[in-house]
Amino acid sequence: MALVSKSPLRPMQPRINLVKVFSATKARDREDIGDRVSAWIAANPEVEIVQTVVAQSSDRSFHCLSLILICARS
Repeated sequence: MALVSKSPLRPMQPRINLVKVFSATKARDREDIGDRVSAWIAANPEVEIVQTVVAQSSDRSFHCLSLILICARS
């Protein structure tokens, strides 16, 4: 018995070999996080960002913003 997939062929995703995490809890750091991410991307042109995850968590005292870049370095 042969198994046949009816889903269209998709190009293979690059091999993930790098995860870069940016996080900030202070208000000023949260305001600047986009600039930090942009600077890192500009400084690492050999890296392909495969997926981006944005997470926010908080408690009574702190609000944490995290940007996670899942990457493939060529």
